[in-house]
Amino acid sequence: MKADKIIVSTALFTGNSSSPMDGFAAVKDTEVIGVGPRSEMEGFRGPGTEVWDVGSRLVMPGFHDFHLHWFLGAMFEGFCQLTFGSTEEATAKMVAEYAGKHPDEEWVLGFGWHHVRWPGQTLPTRHSLDQYIPNRPVVLLNEEAHSAWLNTAALERLGIHRNTPEPPFGKIEKDENGEPTGFLYETAVQYVVKAFTFDEKVKNRLMNGMLKKASSFGITSVSDMLPLPGYTLGDPTFYREFEEKGKLTTRIHFLDVLDGDLERSKRHRNHFHSDKLQFSGLKQFLDGVPLTYTGYLLQPYADRPNETGGIIYEPHVYRKWIEDADREGFRIRLHACGDAAVRVGLDLYEHARNVNGPRDSRHTIEHIEVCSPQDFDRFRELGVIASIQPEHLTSGSMDTHAYLDRLGTERSRYTWPIGSLQQHDASIAFGTDFPIVDLNPMLGLYRAVTRKHEDGTPHGGWNPEEKISLAHALIHYTKSPAYGNFREHELGTIEAGKKADIVVLDRNLFEVRAEEILETDVWMTMMDGEIVFGK
Repeated sequence: MKADKIIVSTALFTGNSSSPMDGFAAVKDTEVIGVGPRSEMEGFRGPGTEVWDVGSRLVMPGFHDFHLHWFLGAMFEGFCQLTFGSTEEATAKMVAEYAGKHPDEEWVLGFGWHHVRWPGQTLPTRHSLDQYIPNRPVVLLNEEAHSAWLNTAALERLGIHRNTPEPPFGKIEKDENGEPTGFLYETAVQYVVKAFTFDEKVKNRLMNGMLKKASSFGITSVSDMLPLPGYTLGDPTFYREFEEKGKLTTRIHFLDVLDGDLERSKRHRNHFHSDKLQFSGLKQFLDGVPLTYTGYLLQPYADRPNETGGIIYEPHVYRKWIEDADREGFRIRLHACGDAAVRVGLDLYEHARNVNGPRDSRHTIEHIEVCSPQDFDRFRELGVIASIQPEHLTSGSMDTHAYLDRLGTERSRYTWPIGSLQQHDASIAFGTDFPIVDLNPMLGLYRAVTRKHEDGTPHGGWNPEEKISLAHALIHYTKSPAYGNFREHELGTIEAGKKADIVVLDRNLFEVRAEEILETDVWMTMMDGEIVFGK
């Protein structure tokens, strides 16, 4: 069999070894048909074969982001971006400037602000927005999508007032007179979802932008964590329209919310199982995040001794939902940031296994911002995947780390414990949680191998014992997520019989200083044997 294309490099990283080789990958139609040393290439070369010698650029499997929010990310990219708003006032001015440039948009939408980066860390209110935009409704999601900041016009349009009920694990912030301040927290964010209803033209613009961005970063597959606290963003039926038009250049494995409605989930499972668009399981939140004291901890917060956080639903509710879903063959992914939440998640999976019997469920714990060493072995014992986003460990400033304040010295040693989990043979899969942090995989790779900020701090790295090798980091970003999505026979490595999802970087990461990872760009992205991005 002769190849349509052959990619040749002195640095071919297949994902099945710890270092690259001088070799080739032969592609025909949508598949890899041959991989090997350069000396074996001629057997795949025919009169019509294109041979691309990319020199010493690193050739590797396509990145597989195991945890992101696809359409939320598209919205972050497509509207007012507020990540660099330095104060409440400055951020409100940024929104006003955007609103002035987009007078035809009914809702003024913005994303990415976070009050924890502002002086005093004071929660924003509607009044600062009203000063600049009094008549158009404004809805601004914070960078974690766990909070929303609204002006008075938006509160009125959405019908949020002093008597609006607060959903479980949600809060409508009130002033001293009992009136909403314009700040919604956790599941109360569900009240703003109607502001995110778009016509086809806008949806297409957002989707096209997101596909282009993913390809430019070498991302060929993702897990779309559709459910957010109390609400869901993204529409698999809309994704399918792109697939049917041949425009879906990133494989999407999406999650449905774990809420006891298994009939809906069964419909998803029956309707979405194609090569590029698949239903892949159920997701639910156990806790929030330690940074805002909503992560569930085994011991109280170091800087708030009376608080441990908690879980959203009662334990018996989770047990019922998970037991039933596991019995029906669904895989489950639980958001658990605090060490107590991680333990609860493992306990829930163990309970389901004890009741229903063991199976290859590949249940997953998401985030694991801090974990008790007593639970490391349980991931391997229970076959639970540790889904970690290394870029999250940059929480805090460049010279301190906010989690030291929250957790104290002893407990913070086990924050984002990638190295420890790997040493205990846990299955680890990397993602970004985009748009909570940037989509660029290079940031996560750099973070995993150095545990440092871009400026090189802290010296030696944050908990340097948790550093891992570059090869392991690449595998956790390619081969491991493919396993996590039950697609290890098709994706995740470069080998004969697998999909031709291949990325070429502009340099060989194995031969450069770790700091150069941050400067690395994608030179070419191939998905299903077709070039979807190239320089």
